Amino acid sequence: MIDEAKSNVVSILGGDRAADILLICEHASNHIPERFDNLGLGEEALKSHVAWDPGAADVTRLLAKRFNAPAVLSGISRLVYDCNRPPSAKDAMPEQSEVYHIPGNANLTDLQKKQRVEDYYQPFEDAIARVLGEHDIAPILVTIHSFTPTYHGKKREVEVGILHDEDSLIADAMLDYADQHEELCVRRNEPYGAEDGVTHTLKHHGIRNGLANVMIEVRNDLLQTPQQCLDISLKIAEMLDHALKVYSASPDHRERVV
Repeated sequence: MIDEAKSNVVSILGGDRAADILLICEHASNHIPERFDNLGLGEEALKSHVAWDPGAADVTRLLAKRFNAPAVLSGISRLVYDCNRPPSAKDAMPEQSEVYHIPGNANLTDLQKKQRVEDYYQPFEDAIARVLGEHDIAPILVTIHSFTPTYHGKKREVEVGILHDEDSLIADAMLDYADQHEELCVRRNEPYGAEDGVTHTLKHHGIRNGLANVMIEVRNDLLQTPQQCLDISLKIAEMLDHALKVYSASPDHRERVV
């Protein structure tokens, strides 16, 4: 059995069930339940981006307030279970994350993996499904993430990544808006893309259900302070506002709603 209340495993922010979007943050927390003894990691690793997406939860909450939209946030470190990965993925419970070896994930038995799926992944998935089931309209699925400015010693120029899988309608509209305004370095499918296995939530809850969807990645050096998080959330909101207008006027929108 899990050793914390389900409210700690996943959080659901209220919002209007008639809102145009549903926000999801799979890597909102670096919390590791006590029974895992920090997975054998030191403080540096536990505070770093390998354990969570710094700033992503703050941006998610700000966007939820801006759009009066519901939001689902994981309360568990992605090192315990990465809620943006299916149970079959090797990096759902990674033994290695960048330069960090994760001792507490080494040589997990099938039973241990199954328990983590039941304790952490499934409640998160159930929460998303429940909120979708309560929604009055077909919302656009928007997932929020952050990424490190440097990866394996290589600096990343992109500041905001707009990611998509096979459904690019919302991403296209957001990128069009970003191209017109040029306030940030915004790029398609950077620093990751579908080929990197990062679109699980988009596919599982978005594409599978016929919902428009997009994944937003923000470079985490732009999310160091509350003011930075607010500034970025406002810029993302502008892109989303434009995408919502494009989507509502598109034949694809009418087909999905029907």
